[in-house]
Amino acid sequence: MNLALLRRAVVALALAALPAAAAEPDPAPGHAPDHAPDHAPDHAPERVIAIGGSVTEIVFALGAGDRLVGRDSTSTFPEAARALPDFGYMRALSPEGVLAVGPDLILADADAGPPEAVAAIEASGAAFVRLPSERSAEGVAARIRAVAAALDQAEAGAALAAEVEDEIRAAAARGAAEPAPRRAIFLLSVEGGRLMAAGADTGADAMLRLAGAENALGGFKGYKPVSAEAVLGAAPEVVVMMDRGGDHGTTPEALFALPGLVGTPAAERRALVRMDGLFLLGFGPRTGAAVTALHDAIYPEEG
Repeated sequence: MNLALLRRAVVALALAALPAAAAEPDPAPGHAPDHAPDHAPDHAPERVIAIGGSVTEIVFALGAGDRLVGRDSTSTFPEAARALPDFGYMRALSPEGVLAVGPDLILADADAGPPEAVAAIEASGAAFVRLPSERSAEGVAARIRAVAAALDQAEAGAALAAEVEDEIRAAAARGAAEPAPRRAIFLLSVEGGRLMAAGADTGADAMLRLAGAENALGGFKGYKPVSAEAVLGAAPEVVVMMDRGGDHGTTPEALFALPGLVGTPAAERRALVRMDGLFLLGFGPRTGAAVTALHDAIYPEEG
């Protein structure tokens, strides 16, 4: 039996052994349950797969990008990552697609899924490390150290983690010094005029707070649809969105004409901040720069 057929057989057996998974909603972007690291390799790996945009960034920041043999579709930075084989979205993984390149180490964001696919990948025998995902200076540093340990680069990881943690703390100190935090909202989508916003316990909420703003819709958890009345009542002074195609290309004029936003302080000031999603919500090596950029955009007169 050749290698490809053997992998297919392993995946099929692993999937067959799993109990039927109950249907459940996807976790919110940037949110993941706690999960301890799984089995790591006992030697320096040479064929590495990164699942998650910030995971890929960390591998490159550690100077180990040449070991990567595959990445998921969220791994778009640095530019060199785009040349790697893309096996699809991190929350809709295919075990065969991930294992096709013969990895000896799989570094996975805690949001990787679906669960049955991840279980099949783990059962394949390749070393698998699920990474921590706390959204803080300490959490990003821990994530970097975990990637470095799996790559057998603990010393380089400790240095990078300390540097990045210091950058995030310095950026957050500027936000904490704001005497009057601005009320901001993060809109994940405005498709069809329906607003999907970030509540508490989300990456967007964490970034707003690090940048010195108040999440004006922090009264609920996760990413949820919100009514026009709720947004009007929140009276946001700034709207933050990801800078990507589709509805996120909406002009400020069109956005602030929506029923939930017209007449808000943000609409009066045309205060719309757009940032690259991975840069803003990745919680990787560039997080300090992202916090600084978000702060300066929310408080432009102080940038």
